[in-house]
Amino acid sequence: MSKSILLMAALLCSLLLLGCYKSDTTTNRDDTNKNGSAATAHASASPAASAPANSAQKIGVPECDAFITAYEACVNDKVPATARPQFNTSLAQWRKSWHDLAANPQTKPTLVQVCKTSLEQARTSMKAYGCTF
Repeated sequence: MSKSILLMAALLCSLLLLGCYKSDTTTNRDDTNKNGSAATAHASASPAASAPANSAQKIGVPECDAFITAYEACVNDKVPATARPQFNTSLAQWRKSWHDLAANPQTKPTLVQVCKTSLEQARTSMKAYGCTF
């Protein structure tokens, strides 16, 4: 059981670090220069278009589902459009890894604590955007 907890802790730390990583690369830079705000509109439309598909996938652990729903609402409502893709990537990674862990009866019980910890960390990190959980 302690190996499962260590695995979960390592996974959580990796996801949080990945979520906090800021990339210096930008996409559609050439389109922005040529077409004005067309690339910006395309970039902001893409995450919104994929949000409903991602929202449909439930983890199967109430604490995780509640956290994902609240975090996604915060990102969609309060995070600037230019920063949303980074947050949506983290959301997608959480969904996939937590969904996979929930499918395993040995790791599913550890998800409750992982999601509670993620919620507490998000409360702190997302205050900058005016989000409350």
